[in-house]
Amino acid sequence: TTAVPGKHGYVSDPMACNAYWSYNPSFAAAVLFSVLFGLLLVTHIAQAFLYKKSYTWVLLMGIAWEFASFSTRAASTLAQQNLALVIVSQLLLLLAPLWINAFAYMTLGRLIHFFHPSHRLHRLPGASVAKYFVWADIASFLIQGTGGSLLSPGNSASTMKLGIDVYMGGVGAQEGFILLFIGLAVAFQREMGRVERAGEAVVGRRGWKGCVEGLYAVLVLISIRIIYRLVEYARGTDPNNPLPFHEAYMYALDALPMLLAVLVLAVVHPGKVLVGPESHFP
Repeated sequence: TTAVPGKHGYVSDPMACNAYWSYNPSFAAAVLFSVLFGLLLVTHIAQAFLYKKSYTWVLLMGIAWEFASFSTRAASTLAQQNLALVIVSQLLLLLAPLWINAFAYMTLGRLIHFFHPSHRLHRLPGASVAKYFVWADIASFLIQGTGGSLLSPGNSASTMKLGIDVYMGGVGAQEGFILLFIGLAVAFQREMGRVERAGEAVVGRRGWKGCVEGLYAVLVLISIRIIYRLVEYARGTDPNNPLPFHEAYMYALDALPMLLAVLVLAVVHPGKVLVGPESHFP
């Protein structure tokens, strides 16, 4: 099917050749979210220097990718026949949450190391918690990156189907690791309650509860985004599935949850409670 592109290159028939967007993307919305993520990026850079937490580079990467995704998206709304802009914007959007996810894993490992008197949780050192889950996140990243690269507009139907299957596998694995991690966070919370009741807590170290609750909120928001993507791709990319053909779903169930997750991490920044040289891994 062929169609004549509109003013900014938009093709109204999503089944037509060169219909790289399945809807007419909003320039204003893309600019708004690029500005919001940009402001949060500046905020987190300032907090990284203020609290002297070098490991926050992982979080900064995630926010930077979100910012770049919506900045590229804004440019793409005005040049919708530019395939490179579409691919970069969508790939960054699909992969950016994995950086933020990894930051949550790294933070809990440091909380265990800093707040628990034995520096471990049920014989598992805090450093190992961070390491194992980050490696799991990297595996999810590679799988999703492979699948996302196959979802480039213009690919054949069979390639798109393979990309969807691979990406869904990576997203499903990511959610499985999140659920396992939440169970570990609950175990840490209970163990710290026992430590405090027994009077074994390290003197002067407070604030772990708020930080853990912040991590719960971040992981729930990431899970909302994951569920949305699983439902979106599970129903296919034909017009009978409304999710890929209405931009509002992406903003409400992907962009907004990730924006709120980054905001939560700015409010309950782990640097506020992980203070001093002992808050770092040896």
